[in-house]
Amino acid sequence: MKTDILIAGSGCSGLYAAWNLPREKQILLITKRDLETNDSFLAQGGMCVLKSEEDFKSYYEDTMKAGHYENDPVSVELMIRSSQEVLQDLIGVGAEFARKPDGTLDYTREGGHSDKRIVYHEDVTGKEITSHLLEAVKQLENVTLVEYTKLIDIVEQDNTCYGGVIRKSRQTRITRAGKTLTWAEAGFDEKMLEVVEADVTILATGGIGGLYRHSTNYRHLTGDSLAIAIRHGIALKDINYVQIHPTTFYSECEEDRSFLISESVRGEGAKLYDKHMNRFVNELIPRDLLTAAIREQMAKDGTVHVWEDMRPISKEEQTKHFPNIVAHAAEQGYDTSKECIPVVPAQHYFMGGIWVNHESKTSMERLYAVGETACNGVHGKNRLASNSLLESMVFAKRAAQDIVADEKQGNDAEDEKQVALRKNLLEGVDLQAYQDDSSITETYRRIVREAIQKADESSSDFKDEEEYRRIQERKQQIIAK
Repeated sequence: MKTDILIAGSGCSGLYAAWNLPREKQILLITKRDLETNDSFLAQGGMCVLKSEEDFKSYYEDTMKAGHYENDPVSVELMIRSSQEVLQDLIGVGAEFARKPDGTLDYTREGGHSDKRIVYHEDVTGKEITSHLLEAVKQLENVTLVEYTKLIDIVEQDNTCYGGVIRKSRQTRITRAGKTLTWAEAGFDEKMLEVVEADVTILATGGIGGLYRHSTNYRHLTGDSLAIAIRHGIALKDINYVQIHPTTFYSECEEDRSFLISESVRGEGAKLYDKHMNRFVNELIPRDLLTAAIREQMAKDGTVHVWEDMRPISKEEQTKHFPNIVAHAAEQGYDTSKECIPVVPAQHYFMGGIWVNHESKTSMERLYAVGETACNGVHGKNRLASNSLLESMVFAKRAAQDIVADEKQGNDAEDEKQVALRKNLLEGVDLQAYQDDSSITETYRRIVREAIQKADESSSDFKDEEEYRRIQERKQQIIAK
């Protein structure tokens, strides 16, 4: 199978990259489950945008402070200054965001933000954004969408990626421009395992929540791209930087995916109480600090959760802004307009990942990584609320633009000898080595877990204000440079 560009992942970053690539490029986009079962669809709160130049300094500082000033300053500025462009692109494909009676955008605020700068669609912003991107990409004649198919390895030589090894399944569905295709019509052979030759490969496989007992992520997201990167010596960055969301709905069933109670609920006025219904913390401090405070309170109280009170938010506003949260609470037997709900921290987001530059290029030629699987340094040690959707799309678009620029400059041109070497490499892939899917899956999970644990051995969690003082000093040194 031959394609110009192979994209692994159907979240907002993979879709936005496909949308921004030239229409004459043949793109093969594969996804491990169906096209909608990804964490982009789960994002509740919203997407940050730079409202005006007057807000830049504040937005920049909020992002850096949340990240403990370990953020890449250039990446942060690129993200912020690209936000309006992304917003207009999304509106262009039909995404709708809350508006005031006069028609202007309505902004909300979440923890760690010093001002309201977040656009949102009820409490399903990720679904609103990603579903419209998906519908737009589904109409493209140059994009083949392949469901229930996963990337299990890349094919590389001399630090250059030439495509990947994929595993199809009996559930595999293939569509292009709204039409269902057979395997043969799409250019595949009849075997489950297949080598895909690609001029460029983009990894957009999401986070690592499936490795954790309690997580807001889908269970099939287990860091596949990280395992592949580790096996092939591709550079990683900050892979022990894992964010715990402070407030997810407490469930006694450990197999349940943790249902997130959005940051914006607290941004709109919800309070947190201990077992005696006493408020114990400022609800709008950054996520890592709030998580630590909640865990400390749980330990002090000897409880497995704390309580979140949405009653400071009017019933009308709850129904309008947070309908899915209200509905989920009702399913669990709670009326948010009359009583508190039990909440507990859970793994939520992966700030680290495969190292990429400001164009989302990895340390391997012809290989890019975008979204949660990548680390461009925007988030530092802790992600600021509602920066994830924006960051994913800003750097997905930069990847698409860099691919185009590279081709125009002739950076990916090959002579006859290189073409022959590539052909021999791809034809020489031993698919027998990938027959045991269960063994590969378990090996990949173990590799990623061990790498995170090893990276974590020499670091410590941020927990006190003294660290902020040291961080401020480091920040001044960065500014001085």
